[in-house]
Amino acid sequence: MKAMLLSNFVFQILDDPSPTPPNDAYSSEFCSFINDCLQKDADARPSCEQLLSHPFIKRYENTTVDLIAYVKSVVDPTERLKQIAEMLAVHYYLLFNGSDGIWHYMKTFYMEESTFSFSGNVYAGQSDIFDTLSNVRKKLKGDRPQEKIVHVVEKLHCRSNGETGIAIRVSGSFIVGNQFLICGEGLQAEGMPSLEELSIDIPSKRVGRLKACIVCKLTPIYAVAVGSRIKMALRTVESSC
Repeated sequence: MKAMLLSNFVFQILDDPSPTPPNDAYSSEFCSFINDCLQKDADARPSCEQLLSHPFIKRYENTTVDLIAYVKSVVDPTERLKQIAEMLAVHYYLLFNGSDGIWHYMKTFYMEESTFSFSGNVYAGQSDIFDTLSNVRKKLKGDRPQEKIVHVVEKLHCRSNGETGIAIRVSGSFIVGNQFLICGEGLQAEGMPSLEELSIDIPSKRVGRLKACIVCKLTPIYAVAVGSRIKMALRTVESSC
């Protein structure tokens, strides 16, 4: 139930209107700028150049601010990188092991320039990757809903990848079960049940090993405290079951 609540919350973010700052607490320029940054329709969302010309930015363009120093004072880069890695892993595998009704969201993880490597083959582009993943998911799911093969993430390591990306290495197990699990020392996922709560013996249910590498490119951050848009190029190698 907790996992389902987390999954519903994740996709509520995608479907519901974006939050807006209260007009009585912030200037109209600031509210407008935040609304533009949080525009969910990519075609309607202003470009970086357009945002730099926004009245809110122009208002302070001659003000000297050491943004790097400010960010370092309020954010621990290492901890933030770890949070991003765990968030992506949880969301990705929740989709993979979730219901058919939310599976189409997996396509949004990829761009046309994304690549996916599986069993010695390389797939490119959003549609080709999604079709391949759909076939893999169908095989893992089988025809018995209560006995499908699901992922268990046991180890997760992340590091920087170039100047604007992160690489996330995931390892774990495939087990016979009905929900995705994330466990292991130092791994936390709010809303996900623990192994102690479920009383699952992973070794006895293991039918395969999981190894994956997720490489994400972070595009420029338009506004600190608003967040960033993430483009993903995913390379995954999983053992056969």
